[in-house]
Amino acid sequence: MQNDSYLRFKKYFLLVFFVLFFFKVQSQEINWISLEEVVEFQKTKPKNVIIDVYTNWCGPCKLMDKNTFSNPEIVDFINKNYYAVKFNAEGNQTVSFMDRIFKNPNYDSSRAQKRNSSHEFTRFLGVNAYPSTLFFDSQLNYISPVKGYLNPKQIEIYLHLFRDDKYKNIKSQEDFDGFVKNFKSKVNV
Repeated sequence: MQNDSYLRFKKYFLLVFFVLFFFKVQSQEINWISLEEVVEFQKTKPKNVIIDVYTNWCGPCKLMDKNTFSNPEIVDFINKNYYAVKFNAEGNQTVSFMDRIFKNPNYDSSRAQKRNSSHEFTRFLGVNAYPSTLFFDSQLNYISPVKGYLNPKQIEIYLHLFRDDKYKNIKSQEDFDGFVKNFKSKVNV
């Protein structure tokens, strides 16, 4: 009798453990916030900023969400070291940034899942390829865009380079190549 209770307890414990473990793994995601929230958070806890500029119709953008922005090491690193913003380059939201208001006056709601007009903020940032990953320092100074799809190992290099002032030591292609050559990835793919 006592052995049956122990086995039921053990099965119950294992079931609870696996359910909790599964939800922990599945629920790990980047804490995406708005630009307005970034500006507020910078006042009390400055961090560098990463902006994922995407469109609804962009296949590589969707792959980046699926493969890169869901990788546990990338998620953890971004959440610890950056404020992360997702921005639809052809969306209809109003954006307040650097004391300016940006809109998409030619937005066509019937084309929400197709190519649409470019948002004023997209043009302000100089983005002309999707996806584009933009990096800003903690003072919201634009550091650099990185155009195109980045897999977890590729974005990890930029995340480390732009997390602090290491990027200021890169003066040439050779400097960047040296940084990449000496970089030790922590991403498991």
